[in-house]
Amino acid sequence: MTAELRQLDQSEWEQWYATLERAFGGVAEAPEERQLWDDLTECERSIGAWDDGVCVGTAGAFSFRVTVPGGALLDTAGVTMVGVAATHRRRGLLRAMMRRQLDDVRERGEAVAVLTASEPAIYGRFGYGTASYSLRLEIDTTRVRLAVPPGTDEVRLRYAVPAEAGPACEAVYARRVAGRPGMLARRPGWERLITLDPPGERNGASPQQCVLAERDGEVVGYALFAVKPEWDARGPKGTVRVQDVEALDPAAYAALWRFLCDIDLTSTVLALNRPVDDPVVQLVSDVRRCDLRSRDSLYVRLVDVGAALEARTYQAPVDVVLDVEDAFCPWNEGRWRLVGDPKGASCKRVDADGTPADLALSVRELGSAYLGGVPLAQLAGAGRVRELRQGALAEASLAFGSASAPWLPHGF
Repeated sequence: MTAELRQLDQSEWEQWYATLERAFGGVAEAPEERQLWDDLTECERSIGAWDDGVCVGTAGAFSFRVTVPGGALLDTAGVTMVGVAATHRRRGLLRAMMRRQLDDVRERGEAVAVLTASEPAIYGRFGYGTASYSLRLEIDTTRVRLAVPPGTDEVRLRYAVPAEAGPACEAVYARRVAGRPGMLARRPGWERLITLDPPGERNGASPQQCVLAERDGEVVGYALFAVKPEWDARGPKGTVRVQDVEALDPAAYAALWRFLCDIDLTSTVLALNRPVDDPVVQLVSDVRRCDLRSRDSLYVRLVDVGAALEARTYQAPVDVVLDVEDAFCPWNEGRWRLVGDPKGASCKRVDADGTPADLALSVRELGSAYLGGVPLAQLAGAGRVRELRQGALAEASLAFGSASAPWLPHGF
């Protein structure tokens, strides 16, 4: 590698970001979207690779707090904006940026790094494991009805201007964060991402719309969506594109989904990113008419194994010694004794010579299992976790689970 790696200076942002855009196909973003990312970029956490004064590689990180099983918010590095110019591929640039970035994450005392992957095959070699999935639904509302719980009719719905309703929506979202692993506690400025609605990216749909759910004058839920009108010889067949739905109780949640499925002149409700255990799946009358599909979402990398495993709680009592392999971050290599239960946990390094291991796995598998969405038993079935003490796999796999499936509500 001949390029120079250095921390991004704000004056270099335009060239740096243009390099990233080109790496992702070269289509320029809308000015308002580009401005948002300019405002949110943390230059002190961003790396540029420069060759003779030209930016040829980018990598950044956001300072996040992510919910882990048990409800704690863990300081986390949100890895983002990673790209290498096509002229400089296969020169070790990506590896060098990942090396520098993870060293920096460790120095900052963040036990975990997360990312979303444009290409899933890339990041496993750096210790990232698939930790959550998202659900895509396409509900045929001409054939599907919703069975709603008691109290749904008592919820009042009203339209609101998305930007004006932002604080109320954020308050609902904030109350939901602790209940689901993988959710991000949004810092100031990030609420702008949720209502970002560039006209050039609507693809024939309406501007973003917002409906608030209220009970006794209090906002208890919201839906952000757009409607794409369409007609054929048989009549209207528009699509409701769901961008976000959150509510504080089942009745409010059902009221919002019933509204989305009953909008006039539409026949389809399309939601591209919902939790895999979304309750709406249990409200619909015919799940086969909802075209459910899942795909990978959040990738997790344990930067400090001991601190990360101590930060979460465990569904059931667990006492196991993990023999961890981590070639890219060798400070994690070795044996760790994890003792935990629903109240808390301890994870300490132990002497490899004097303490037999119960399970053997790499840090990538620990990342996949960390949020409770990928069972250790499933990874063992694929040969990626080895049971060294009989019964240890079942014990650990149960303990690592989560009552709610992990979910990343939006990208970064």
